[in-house]
Amino acid sequence: MQEVQEPQPQSTLGKENVDEVFDESSANDKGETPEELLSSPPKVDSEVEVLHEKVTKQIIKEGHGQKPSKYSTCFFHYRAWSENTEHKFEDTWQEQRPTEMIIGKEKKEMTGLGIGVASMKAGERALLRVSWELGYGKEGSFSFPNVPPMADLVYEVELIGFDETKDGKARSDMTVEERIGAADRRKMDGNAMFQENKLEEAMQQYEMAIAYMGDDFMFQLFGKYRDMALAVKNPCHLNTAACLIKLNRYEEAIGQCSIVLSEDEGNVKALFRRGKARAALGQTDAAREDFLKARKYAPEDKAIARELRLLAEHDKAIYQKQKEIYKGIFGPRPEPVPMKRSWLILIWQWLVSVFYSFTTFFKREKNKSD
Repeated sequence: MQEVQEPQPQSTLGKENVDEVFDESSANDKGETPEELLSSPPKVDSEVEVLHEKVTKQIIKEGHGQKPSKYSTCFFHYRAWSENTEHKFEDTWQEQRPTEMIIGKEKKEMTGLGIGVASMKAGERALLRVSWELGYGKEGSFSFPNVPPMADLVYEVELIGFDETKDGKARSDMTVEERIGAADRRKMDGNAMFQENKLEEAMQQYEMAIAYMGDDFMFQLFGKYRDMALAVKNPCHLNTAACLIKLNRYEEAIGQCSIVLSEDEGNVKALFRRGKARAALGQTDAAREDFLKARKYAPEDKAIARELRLLAEHDKAIYQKQKEIYKGIFGPRPEPVPMKRSWLILIWQWLVSVFYSFTTFFKREKNKSD
């Protein structure tokens, strides 16, 4: 696989192996802004597709590739509302943590969602409407999540991707080596898509790779197995950050780098990329701190020195600009203007001085006589 390198080849940050892509150049095209913070289902004008007498679908964003089979392991984001009561299920939206589901083996309350996901393509985002019979039923759920009785559901779902499982083997049934191997294959697929500048598709691959190594899985690992998992997981976060920087989604890039730094506080690539994202957001002090930390671990790196130099030039330009602004507001200090004295003032001053002289003289003479 061809390497993606930093423009300055002298930099150690630009010399990447095939396990991790690296491209710090900026891009004009922005990625789609996520809508996680909406308090109600999005408005959709696409045609309604009837998947089942109790399930309909409207496409928000077209997908690509094939649809999952009934034995596929699917990775998707979703959030839901009760259409009857306009109650939002906050806890069902798994932000940046795909939920695994084996279609055909899901719980009863997931049947409608499973039917909808089975009809989607990788990368597709859709609005699913599910009647209560294929949702949480007549009684609803009063635990996790909290769903009212007989609640018709509205799901906003994005299918990140899926894996074709062998003999229906779920992710949870894989051995540690199998899960790490599956994640590594996803990472390599993501790298190939990054090389083709398919950034959204690359991030989907990285996200699925990370899903194989969720918090519950990582918590059980120690020693060499934890090292093996981190050797795949951390590059996926860093590669995702590289994609996000190219898409100008800097806040998300900072989050990805911070995840890596929570495991490895001296990771130079994570510090460097987080510094780049912070600098792009105008957080110059925080960016400088990241670059200085990175330089501590890689003192000879040219790319780090360049970014610190750019920050210094930026600060200097801001100072000069502020100086010009304040100069324009207050202007130069005015020169004192001598006052013009009229002849009346001069005569008055002369009379006062004469009077003072006579008064002083008479006082002196009086003192002598005494």
